[in-house]
Amino acid sequence: MLSKKRKSIRDYFTKGEIALWCISVTLIVVSFFVFDREKYLTLVASLVGVTSLIFNAKGNPFGQFLMIIFSILYGIISYTFTYYGEMITYLGMTAPMAFFALVSWLRNPYNGNRAEVKVNRLKFKELLFMILLTIIVTFVFYYILTGFHTANPIPSTLSVTTSFLAAYLTFRRSPFYAIGYAANDVVLIILWILATLSDRSYLSVVICFVMFLANDIYGFINWSKMQKSQEANN
Repeated sequence: MLSKKRKSIRDYFTKGEIALWCISVTLIVVSFFVFDREKYLTLVASLVGVTSLIFNAKGNPFGQFLMIIFSILYGIISYTFTYYGEMITYLGMTAPMAFFALVSWLRNPYNGNRAEVKVNRLKFKELLFMILLTIIVTFVFYYILTGFHTANPIPSTLSVTTSFLAAYLTFRRSPFYAIGYAANDVVLIILWILATLSDRSYLSVVICFVMFLANDIYGFINWSKMQKSQEANN
């Protein structure tokens, strides 16, 4: 029974996807024991997060379930460094949006296959609505973050902006959700590099988001292939 389960996992993921996940996990674990060795919550969050991304790249709703868990853990980690913007964003926006995305993905399987979501193309009017909503969210959160005396408020606000775009596009099942998260990864890499200047142990978080960036880039590539395949079949 166990061997069949292992075989099904190998059949579900390509060799490249398995290699990407293994490399990501290895680098995250090694960087943790080299630079941190104390904040095990960071390690757990990183492993949950990178695993969620490989499932998201396949359009599998289980990835959104893992993203909810990651958002809660990452919100707690952000609180420890007074990155209140990150905490508010992930606990107040990313986690709830991941829940709604989970529901949306479960309700929209491709040809009845619950392991693959039906990819959606956004219309021009919705894109304009999304941009307007993003501008409003950005301005509102900027004043909230400065009011909370958030460390590094500008990159924290940019993180809110990119997180909102990514979360919205994920909910709407657009391949560009991965581009939104990739942009967010870049902002977070900068944000945690700044944190590393004060505490070297946070370098493991930087490595984590570098691997997230690699996974999100792959996610966009795979979703683009999924979209072409689904549209060709239909």
